[in-house]
Amino acid sequence: MFFALVTGVLAICVSGGAQQTLTEAPSGFDTPTLAENAGSQSVSNGIAEAAGDTFALDQAHFEKDEDASTGLGPVFNARACADCHQNPVTGGSSQFTEIRAGHKDSTGNFVAATVPINDGASTIALRSIINDRALVPEAQEQVPDAENIRALRAALNILGDGFVEAIDDNTLETIAQNQVDSTGGTIHGEAVQVPVLEASGQTRIGRFGWKDQHGSLLSFVGDAYLNEMGVTNRLRPKDVTALGKITPDPEDATDNLGLASIDHFAQFLRGTKVPPRDAALAASPAAQAGAQLFEKIGCSTCHVSTIVTAPPGTPINGGAFTVPDALGNKIIHPYSDFLLHDIGTGDGIVQNPPADTANKLRTVPLWGLRMHPRHMHDLQSLTLADAIERHRGEANEVRNRFRRLTPAQRASVITFLNSL
Repeated sequence: MFFALVTGVLAICVSGGAQQTLTEAPSGFDTPTLAENAGSQSVSNGIAEAAGDTFALDQAHFEKDEDASTGLGPVFNARACADCHQNPVTGGSSQFTEIRAGHKDSTGNFVAATVPINDGASTIALRSIINDRALVPEAQEQVPDAENIRALRAALNILGDGFVEAIDDNTLETIAQNQVDSTGGTIHGEAVQVPVLEASGQTRIGRFGWKDQHGSLLSFVGDAYLNEMGVTNRLRPKDVTALGKITPDPEDATDNLGLASIDHFAQFLRGTKVPPRDAALAASPAAQAGAQLFEKIGCSTCHVSTIVTAPPGTPINGGAFTVPDALGNKIIHPYSDFLLHDIGTGDGIVQNPPADTANKLRTVPLWGLRMHPRHMHDLQSLTLADAIERHRGEANEVRNRFRRLTPAQRASVITFLNSL
């Protein structure tokens, strides 16, 4: 296989003379959040819709407020998906954090929290997420003293995640191996196999969530619908408590198109464009110098600037989804490897084996970074310089190289980051 730049696009020539053309993924903050006519001014990446469905309808489902009559709760964090993903448009980043908790057993293994509710008469067991809200006072969760591993996690930007889903597993494995080869093993991203909920018995490399706990967008939204909003669905069909519950499981029913809300959610995410650059700032001499320094000091080892998605027609997610034309053979610039790393900020939580993931977190994609007023997984860093300074572990030497730059050079790196 070889690569050639042809009239602004990249053509891949493969054995046998076949040629596949790569094009840049479309970018834009093009899903404005509107109180009336949700999705009416939104523009998708061109993804084909199911019969009768539209991108506007998908977004309307994503923005719909739930209540007790539609399955909200009994414990939950938000009433709509867009509540946690809305800056600057629907699907963007958030200032919200969720609570995670657990403890270690006698052998040192992580155990997810068990939370007493209803004055101790009931419990919500083996669930690391602790919800902030409840439909009735009896169901309100609190972090027990015994659950001494505690963490806050930011709600992530999910614009462009359809392209992330379309990255072939082999691509992520190659990135991981290249890190080992280029750094002598100092940096070694971990790819974890996780279940694909819609394809029984199948796994895939995780890429969504701070712990790479999902590899499929349908799995991701099905899990979030239950754990963040308390709405049961065909992938997560049972509520964690019956206190205050007035609807039967599963609560996510199909509509007149034969699609459940989780189908609309997944289609909306697959149809979003990638976050755009600030073109004017990116073209500035300072930002261009900063981009070169970002590469030179090794930030791009994990914050990978360019990845190519799998070809259209590639079956993924255990065969449950096929990469469509709108997502296949696309060049994306996520500034992430979507792998797990220990950079000294791990929260101690294990969501998928192996146990060594406790102190690892997914490399945060930096596309759309300029829309993040707070940084890192817990949103505790209020400046980019502080976020860089928190990097330890695998990133220790890269952080030290940043420290050794001149003040003007460090300022150029920050300017580059502010252009993303």
